[in-house]
Amino acid sequence: MASPSLAAAAASPLTSIDLASPNASRPAAAAASALRKRPVLLLDQRPHPSTPNLDSSSAGPNHLSAAAAAAGAAAVAQQPRRKKAGHTSSSRPRWQTALSVAAKNAVLLAVLLYVGDLAWRAAHPAPPQPVDQAAMAGYDARVADVEASLARAFRMLQVQLEAVDRKIDGEVGAARGELTALLEEKRLGLEGQLKRLDARTDELSDALGGLKRMEFLTKDEFEKFWNEVKESLGSGPGMEVDLDQVRALAREIAMGEIEKHAADGIGRVDYAVATAGGKVVRHSDAYERGGFISSLFRGDTAASQQKILQPSFGEPGQCFPLQGSSGFVEIKLRKGIIPDAITLEHVSKDVAYDMSTAPKDCRVSGWYQEAHNEAYSGHAASAKMYVLTEFTYDLDKKNVQTFDITAPDVGIINMVRLDFTSNHGSSVLTCIYRIRVHGHEPVSPGMSVSQS
Repeated sequence: MASPSLAAAAASPLTSIDLASPNASRPAAAAASALRKRPVLLLDQRPHPSTPNLDSSSAGPNHLSAAAAAAGAAAVAQQPRRKKAGHTSSSRPRWQTALSVAAKNAVLLAVLLYVGDLAWRAAHPAPPQPVDQAAMAGYDARVADVEASLARAFRMLQVQLEAVDRKIDGEVGAARGELTALLEEKRLGLEGQLKRLDARTDELSDALGGLKRMEFLTKDEFEKFWNEVKESLGSGPGMEVDLDQVRALAREIAMGEIEKHAADGIGRVDYAVATAGGKVVRHSDAYERGGFISSLFRGDTAASQQKILQPSFGEPGQCFPLQGSSGFVEIKLRKGIIPDAITLEHVSKDVAYDMSTAPKDCRVSGWYQEAHNEAYSGHAASAKMYVLTEFTYDLDKKNVQTFDITAPDVGIINMVRLDFTSNHGSSVLTCIYRIRVHGHEPVSPGMSVSQS
């Protein structure tokens, strides 16, 4: 059931005129807009206190007119309020409102389009872009330039390394050469010192050998010798010996030794000397000095071979030459002896023309060869040859060198053989100036020829 106030407003002519007039159109539109924005108010269905609740059957015309009048009054009373509200809503122009709404809708539409575009791109990914050949060519060119620069840098580094290697090799080679030269110089110096030391050692060995061969007097022997000297001087046991007397005795002894050595140079008996019966019985091929013509005179060779058993006066060339650097000579002694030493003589190096013909490595053998007119009663005879000694003729020593017999228990011999296996450099001939055999005659008939 409609409210009486609404009915009165609808029936009021003033309200209809206001709605119909052009001037009242804007307030009416504003009012309608305000009504749309306002919350909906529930109309009071209760009867107005000033309006009696009349029943429709009892209402008459008077009653209807009174109601219409009341409704009109209420509408008139409410009209200023609507105008005020319309005036408030009309303070903002309509186009601004429309523009704001359109802007909001556009923003919302843009957001929706953006979200939809994102969803579509996610569902449909973009196909790969075609490769730009020009860009790839430029990239390849740049890569090629970088590789070329790296290759150049590598070549330059390699060249520098090779130069450094050559420099190091040169320095190392120079250092190695200097070190080698220094080591060679030190080696040569050390070898020279070792050679000098060897020479000194040989000299010391010879001196020690000489000391060993020398017979030193003991105290008893010296006292005995001193007593003999006193007796020779005619002094008694308690008498003092004058120094002049000792000097005179020493002079006599020295003169006797000088005379003894002047007899044959070394003061030892030579049982191979030619003047006492020694002779050369056999030898290797002799060197022919004059060729074919000289070989016709055999007497010359016989005379030459006897030179090695005669005293030599140190004349160069006065020797018996044998062909080649090796050979032998067999000598028969004047009689059977027990040998003590062998002496080999060559020309002195102070007057020699060539020392290369001197024999070097030698071996001396001996045996006893019994003759028809010679016999030693009680002595054993043997034709077996025994090595008596081996030695080396040294050019650095004196030209007359004596070598002791080293074979033990040598018996009686009357034959000596000298074999030389080398000389001091000559391949044509070897010269022998003199050979001497020293020893002593047997004193007891029970001595054997050889017991080795």
